[in-house]
Amino acid sequence: MNTRLIPVAAALLAVFSAPALADHETESPLKLVGTVVIAGSNPTSLPTQIPTTIEGITRLQIENQINACDAEDALKYLPSLLVRKRYIGDYNHAVLSTRASGTGNSARSAVYADGVLLSNYLGNGATFAPRWGMVAPEEIERVDVLYGPFSAAYGGNSVGAVVDYQTRMPKQFEAHARVAYVHQPFDLYNTSDSFGAKQASMSLGSRHGAWSWFLSVNRTDSDGQPQTYTTRAIAAGTAAAGVPVSGAVADKDRTKRDIYILGTATQYQTVQDHAKLKVAYDFSPTVRASYSLGWWQNDSSGAPNSYLRDAAGQQVYSGPVTINGRGFTLAASDFNSSQEELRHLMHGLTVKSNTKGVFDWEVAASLYDYSRDILRAPTVARPAAANGGAGRIVDQSGTGWNTLSLKGVWRPDGMRGAHIVDFGYQRAAYKLSTIERLTSDWLNGAPGARNQSFAGRTSIDSLYVQDTWRLAPDWKAVLGARFEHWQGRDGETANASKVVQHARRSDNYVSPKAALAYQASDDWTIKASAGRAVRMPTVSELYQGGINNAGTLVNNDPNLKAERSWTTELSAERLAGSSALRLTAFFERNRDALYSQTNVLVTPNVTNVQNVDLIRTQGLESAWSDENVLVEGLDLQASLTWTDSKVKRNANFPASVGKWQPRIPEWRASAVATYRVNDKLTATLAARYSGKQYSTLDNTDINGFAYQGASKYFTVDARLRYRIDKRWSAAFGIDNANNYKYWNFHPYPQRSYSVEVKFDW
Repeated sequence: MNTRLIPVAAALLAVFSAPALADHETESPLKLVGTVVIAGSNPTSLPTQIPTTIEGITRLQIENQINACDAEDALKYLPSLLVRKRYIGDYNHAVLSTRASGTGNSARSAVYADGVLLSNYLGNGATFAPRWGMVAPEEIERVDVLYGPFSAAYGGNSVGAVVDYQTRMPKQFEAHARVAYVHQPFDLYNTSDSFGAKQASMSLGSRHGAWSWFLSVNRTDSDGQPQTYTTRAIAAGTAAAGVPVSGAVADKDRTKRDIYILGTATQYQTVQDHAKLKVAYDFSPTVRASYSLGWWQNDSSGAPNSYLRDAAGQQVYSGPVTINGRGFTLAASDFNSSQEELRHLMHGLTVKSNTKGVFDWEVAASLYDYSRDILRAPTVARPAAANGGAGRIVDQSGTGWNTLSLKGVWRPDGMRGAHIVDFGYQRAAYKLSTIERLTSDWLNGAPGARNQSFAGRTSIDSLYVQDTWRLAPDWKAVLGARFEHWQGRDGETANASKVVQHARRSDNYVSPKAALAYQASDDWTIKASAGRAVRMPTVSELYQGGINNAGTLVNNDPNLKAERSWTTELSAERLAGSSALRLTAFFERNRDALYSQTNVLVTPNVTNVQNVDLIRTQGLESAWSDENVLVEGLDLQASLTWTDSKVKRNANFPASVGKWQPRIPEWRASAVATYRVNDKLTATLAARYSGKQYSTLDNTDINGFAYQGASKYFTVDARLRYRIDKRWSAAFGIDNANNYKYWNFHPYPQRSYSVEVKFDW
């Protein structure tokens, strides 16, 4: 271990530790060696018998602590996690970041809801965020997170973390309703305006004999702050004449070049509707079948706003302009507009036994379907584009994925026997179908000739087995392995006149897993875990690129290798009453990491997704929680993470060697204090911190506080929740109360005020 870790480890062990999973309204079950304690009536699907790091949060904690507008908000204060949520209802960029994976690596974590895969493994990056919209905050019963690829039951995409949402399933009749409003004053460059969101939701559920059901609907109407900006390097200005304009804002870009900010290029207004029906039937006290149907629609528009004004005060969007004596030419694409119409469907079916005896089994299948997915954008400049004109239509309808899982659990000696053997077969299949066509009217016109298209399929068939073995009263070991057969097929990349078809590919991988736990005393447990994970290339990384006029592929590589990671962690945990303490050292060696970069070894240079030879990450994570530690009714929890993540070898791009892995800060921290003033009023104060980070592999983006930069941040949130009576409650919250202006390529929200009223029957 690096000697820098020694004093840090000592300080963290003395001060910090892990958030408790227990709800105030439940009692913790019996603690067994190396077993994660999950309290509450709704069990997690995570393998809690594995002695590794699992964190979680309950419905009551979410209600008291978090100004939750979207499902991903539940992860807000968990150790080492960050969701890159840019605004309420962010459907295409809210990527999950974990210990050794930044917000550009969406395919290195796994998100599930009631066993249905929400992670979008059609690609890797900002536009392939999990389908958070399929879960409304009000239906969440609990969320648990398994850190690292230490369970053989999950594939290589679990290398960062596995997130498991468990939603409500009633035991008697219940009804819920919620209305909320969020207001965000926003001031940046020449934009000084207010943005906000309105939300309303309702749910009903009941149980009748062997049948139970739950129906929920949710609507979000959100205006987000501007996301992108039109810029020009000041030094690139020429002596060419143009329309003299005013209003440009002088600034520095992420490399500290002098630039002009000419206006906002995208500001989204989005209306989302979500509905979910869940039905369950108990064949017996130990066998249940459940089905869920989710429907999500999103209608959004992106609009630009030019800061430039001519002598008559009219906005200027295109053509040659002169700014302070320097000439620039504005293209039609500089101030882009868009219209999106999305309709997605999710199906999940599970039949599961839960005898807690010698043998239990589960059969589960799911389908996620882009039943309609249309993007329209103009190719003509504003203001003419506001009324129509030539454009393009991007259609992803028919894209999606499906999964099948057959699982078994064998306990030769019963529930508390010496062995618990997990085994199973799993299949996941992904289909990408994207075609871009020209149109004479981008607002209402029919699709015309093909401009470009991308298509392809990948699939993974897996077998796994894992034995949790109680070696002795104070010792537990886990040994497992996962075999995966990966296949890429039907790959096709096309432009207006040429089609290139890609050869079928397949590979086989074996990923061993191991863990060991020792109950050192009644309060202290020592755990060690190790596992290999293989993250396969996604469909878009393989096939979504382009073809130049010579018929040569650009921007994609159908021969990419899979990422291969070895991850280990060592933890010391103390659980005494209502106090929990954890210190974890973690390490990862990631070979052939998949990143977009420039290959400088070929002429001309090629920029696309490539394999980075080796990235090495090491760090320390600490977390702590205690109830009533200082004052009766006061609950505290905190986490602190130190990470060192560097590129060690990269033949294609030597300038990146020795530099930080993108979007991984050296320091991260969170803290939450919740005070139950009385049985009606709860007050929470929370804070998050992240240190300096980079977005480029060579770390040339030294200015994080700029458009396209990635900055450090420190934000403070507050929430007051008041139970008016048995049925009604209200809450008021402030996010980013200190109004910290920070960036992750796009600007994050500034100070936001929220108010909500809830009814529960």
